[in-house]
Amino acid sequence: MSITAGNYTFGAESGRLLVHTTRTGLGAKAGHDLTIEVTRWRGTAVVDAADPANCSMTVEADAGSLEVREGTGGVKPLTDSDHAEIERTIREKILQVRKHPTITFRSTRVDGTAQSFRVEGELTLVGVTQPVEVQGSLTDERVQGSATVVQTRWGIRPYSALLGALKLSDEVGVWFDVGLVPKL
Repeated sequence: MSITAGNYTFGAESGRLLVHTTRTGLGAKAGHDLTIEVTRWRGTAVVDAADPANCSMTVEADAGSLEVREGTGGVKPLTDSDHAEIERTIREKILQVRKHPTITFRSTRVDGTAQSFRVEGELTLVGVTQPVEVQGSLTDERVQGSATVVQTRWGIRPYSALLGALKLSDEVGVWFDVGLVPKL
């Protein structure tokens, strides 16, 4: 699979950006592993298939647009009010959306091939910028990839309940699947 060199856009209209959380602790059975979708986001990519060093990518996401799509495990299924409470906790306590409404990623280095590439970049989350690495590939005219975000590196204390017996794992997975749209 090859891609034409050029400038591209992508976002919620051409793909998905998902966050996956897992639970840990003595009370893990009571909680849920969550799939959360970022519903308002956009990005740009500069592609030079002949020289990955000339490639770049930026992504900007609305921190208030995270919506719980699925909760697996747990003692009982998530209700609509559970979804609303989790989303409120993410906005108000974890991401502090009023102070930090935007999450951004800017690449600093790209290498590899279309079939297997690596993007090093800077992720700004809750006002803190830290390096992160994205692994990806181009298949069936779509770009897919993932990264792991360790919350405490950004000063985020992973959510906990039941006096700390139930906790979210510090590592959160981020996954994307997008179609690139030529920029006009």
